[in-house]
This record gives sequence, structure tokens and C-alpha cells, in this order.
Amino acid sequence: MLRIVGFYILIQIFIIAFALITYVIWDKRYRKNHGIDVPAGFEKTEEITIDPSDGRKLRVYYNRKTGERYYCEEKSN
Repeated sequence: MLRIVGFYILIQIFIIAFALITYVIWDKRYRKNHGIDVPAGFEKTEEITIDPSDGRKLRVYYNRKTGERYYCEEKSN
């Protein structure tokens, strides 16, 4: 009986640790390339995405040298 309880607790600890780790590293590429000021070397593209979580429009900027993309919030008219 003690082995079953210990195994159950071990599985729960593993699930919680896995959830925390995935939360910390989830979609870092998007969050690091998002802001107000566009860094030097990025060109404006015609691509606009709409953030499904809050409906904001994000303009995509592209750096030809590195291939990186940068997302900048579009100002509403």
C-alpha cells in the first residue's frame, strides 16, 4: 500500500514539474520579438497578425540578414 501511495505522489510531482517547465519555456520566440520600438535592421512587411488572446493587431518586421521576425503592435486609427 505504501508503494502505491509513493508512486502516486511521484507521478503528481512529475506532472507538476512538467507543467511548470513547459509554462516557463512555452513560445519564447514570440514573446522576445514583441514590443513597441523596432530594432535597427528590421524592414516593415505587409503582414499583419491579430493576437487571438486580446485582439491586438501586430505588424511583422523582418531582418534579411538574420531571418528573424519582430512583432510590433499596430496603432489604431
